[in-house]
Amino acid sequence: MISELSNFAARLRESIACGFQNENFDALALELFALQFKYNFAYKKICEVRGRTPATIEHWTQIPAVPTAAFKELELTSLASDECTAIFHSSGTTEQKPSRHFHNVESLAIYEAALWKWFQLRFGDAGELVFLTPNQNTVPHSSLVHMFETVRRKFDLPESAFTGMIFADGSWTVDFAAIIQKLKAASDTGRPLTLLGTAFSLVHLLDYLAENNLQFQLPDNSRVMETGGYKNQSRSMPKTELHALIAKFLGIASERIICEYGMSELSSQAYATGSGKFQFPPWAKAQIISPETNREVRDGETGLLRVFDLANVFSVAAIQTEDLGIRHGDDFELIGRAQLAEPRGCSLMAA
Repeated sequence: MISELSNFAARLRESIACGFQNENFDALALELFALQFKYNFAYKKICEVRGRTPATIEHWTQIPAVPTAAFKELELTSLASDECTAIFHSSGTTEQKPSRHFHNVESLAIYEAALWKWFQLRFGDAGELVFLTPNQNTVPHSSLVHMFETVRRKFDLPESAFTGMIFADGSWTVDFAAIIQKLKAASDTGRPLTLLGTAFSLVHLLDYLAENNLQFQLPDNSRVMETGGYKNQSRSMPKTELHALIAKFLGIASERIICEYGMSELSSQAYATGSGKFQFPPWAKAQIISPETNREVRDGETGLLRVFDLANVFSVAAIQTEDLGIRHGDDFELIGRAQLAEPRGCSLMAA
């Protein structure tokens, strides 16, 4: 284990727990870049080809970003192979080669600290939580399911909180009987309920409710968290239509529907409410980059989303995605995938 990276991870965990201060971001980003340049050999080669080293970087926005496609071909990690205890894979079809994010005990600790702190601010009074995914034993390489399992443990929920199932071909479905039972119980008791899952799992549920002429008026403070994406797992639909059906069949107002943006290559998540503008926690920053100039676009303009995630201590902090977004100050609005980019996202079929 590399003590310098371990020390950085421990300090960052403490900072996140105590309330991360934005003014520390640049100094921490430069420190982390120097460590990743030193210990992540695949990343160092990428930086050297681009003529970027710790000696030439003066601000976090100059740190070289690695495209998500590189995680399919290269082992972008500072961990030795015998130190890895978990590997998160990107989602997609079985024909696609997945990206890989390597983890050990310490990297999972910072991952869980980051996701929990930001999740609490959005879902602290969530009531009962129901996950529309299989459990972690069934899909051990899914970062989304690991996130849900972390939340389940923090809330001390039973295993039955997971209501997803997996078919032999790897596709996901949901246990409708189990979900209906939980929806009825929430309606009867008045205790808030939060459903968390992929967009395609929500479509499966909404189609089932429509086919069986079932509608619910969930209690106040109930919520839905949806992660977007379909990838042939269900019929696809515009977000506005999906949210309208959630409101119709579950009785949840649009402002109580929270969208999540996460990737297997990241350790932090962004959330958006009714405004549609996503926001990362203060230890992660988003930029919208022009593919023509490789510079950040002006407010209101469209480009490719780039994320700098300090919680990616043992891999690469700067990630260039293939997702298109509109810049809104420090926040962003997602508008889809770049043309010719492979469909993906933790909301898709995860292995």
